[in-house]
Amino acid sequence: MVSLSAEEWTRLRDNPLFAGKTWKWSPEAWSLLPESREMLTSLAPAAVSFYRAIERLYLKSKGNDKILRNEEFFAPWVAEYYDAGKPDWLVNHANSKAVSDLLPAVLRPDLLPVSGGTALTEWDSVPGGIGVTAQLGSAYMEDAPSMIDAFGEALAHAASQFGGQQANMLIAVSEESETYRPEMEWLADELTGRAFSIGVADPGELEITVEGVFNNGKKVDLVYRFWELFDWENVPVMKDLARLVEDGKLVVTPPMKHFQEEKLSLALFWHHRLQGFWEENLNRDELELLRSIIPKTWILDPAPVPPGATMDGPPVQGKPLGEWMELTKASKKERVLVIKASGFHETAWGARSVIVGADVSSEQWTSALSSALDSFPQPLSVLQEFRKPARLEHPVFTDEGEVEPMAGRLRLSPYFFVSGDQAKWSGTLATFCPADKKIIHGMKDGALMPCGAY
Repeated sequence: MVSLSAEEWTRLRDNPLFAGKTWKWSPEAWSLLPESREMLTSLAPAAVSFYRAIERLYLKSKGNDKILRNEEFFAPWVAEYYDAGKPDWLVNHANSKAVSDLLPAVLRPDLLPVSGGTALTEWDSVPGGIGVTAQLGSAYMEDAPSMIDAFGEALAHAASQFGGQQANMLIAVSEESETYRPEMEWLADELTGRAFSIGVADPGELEITVEGVFNNGKKVDLVYRFWELFDWENVPVMKDLARLVEDGKLVVTPPMKHFQEEKLSLALFWHHRLQGFWEENLNRDELELLRSIIPKTWILDPAPVPPGATMDGPPVQGKPLGEWMELTKASKKERVLVIKASGFHETAWGARSVIVGADVSSEQWTSALSSALDSFPQPLSVLQEFRKPARLEHPVFTDEGEVEPMAGRLRLSPYFFVSGDQAKWSGTLATFCPADKKIIHGMKDGALMPCGAY
């Protein structure tokens, strides 16, 4: 582990990759305790199993096949939830054999250290920050894991049908994701230095023919997609890419499979009618780990409930819910809950849709709940238990270059690079925000740093 001096910090923040960034800096990497490292090591294979299970559940539901081995149990409503609000071409593509069993090249969970453990609030299969985390790791740690090599291995595996590392690759960065382009260009440069053929372009710059995708006259075998699926109308080339993938002329990763990009999956993991499915499709250790870190999550479905039935949801005043709007009667203590868009919507990323019930007035809570139900299924929203991040302390630099302790709350973002059924944990970004912030994300008064061993 390397400590940064004020002079080194000053030079580091002038790095082109960090130019214009306004976060705070720390003289020290975040140290992971042995139990945290053990958990992250176990989470890597669990991530693969979870995503495999999501696909199995969706496809069985879509085909109206029974989802349990020895029981006549069907769940067509699972696919209906996933498909709600999605264009037909995307649903059809996600069900095509060409993308069957394909996992994203990179998976990144958002983890919050909380009292007594960890909370996994969501998965990201189109994560930024790979280049930033790799650069920070090199600056702070002498033995930083090689995220560049791990990323390259994942891309090579995805492009195996076109020769792996010898394939022509392109990182396509949409206009909405333009702020990430400098780090994607840096990643491409680093991989080029490792004998990869890879560049960066806007999706609109791709030349589409019946033979495939071309960029600057060169045929592209693999496109690393750096845009969200909900943005398909602003990235019209997506339909052409889907057709070429189905024709076997191109690989796109992350694959364009909507069911891999929904917080809905966390609600289905806790759905009372699906517990047998998860028990059949995850091993005991994986199931125990995920149950310990995924907060209880529910689907905010406005469908009416029969008069004699109750809902699977958090109780209010000790009583089960008959409908979601009964949550408006919840006390502030009972509103330790979060409303957030599931996915496939412009508000579903960057904490844009997140409402923490205990932090807003009853009027604001009522409005947020009503809005989530009225907008269903565009977007479909979920309700999740809010686990308050633990209050921690870490040194940071002041604007004058002095070091002072800062009280705050932490988010850990480990990067899992996927090759087939293997996921390699390589690099973790720590986002440390002031203690008065309930929602943790990149902000000017927060600090970003890599994680190292304790």
